[in-house]
Amino acid sequence: MNESYSYLEELEDFLGGTFHQDIDSPEEALEEFIHEATKECLLSTIKDCQDFLNGTLTIEEKESFIENNAEIYFPAISLNPIQWFNKIVEEMKEAVKMK
Repeated sequence: MNESYSYLEELEDFLGGTFHQDIDSPEEALEEFIHEATKECLLSTIKDCQDFLNGTLTIEEKESFIENNAEIYFPAISLNPIQWFNKIVEEMKEAVKMK
């Protein structure tokens, strides 16, 4: 990877491009992303997600980042942003096994 690579920029693209206002549900949006993505793309996205979760931002900063980039109303899904984010990472990991 080159030095200008930023997992935060990649995550902004992933969250904004996958979980936008025109989706039917977050679950369907993730299914569509997984279906269309290559195994390499999924692995790269998982790595970016893990870098984000293990990064130096505070929990509040991480939750704010997720809320600002994903068009999801978290009270409706009964998860906070970090819980939801961890859940989608686990689902992507499971999907990689099937590709």
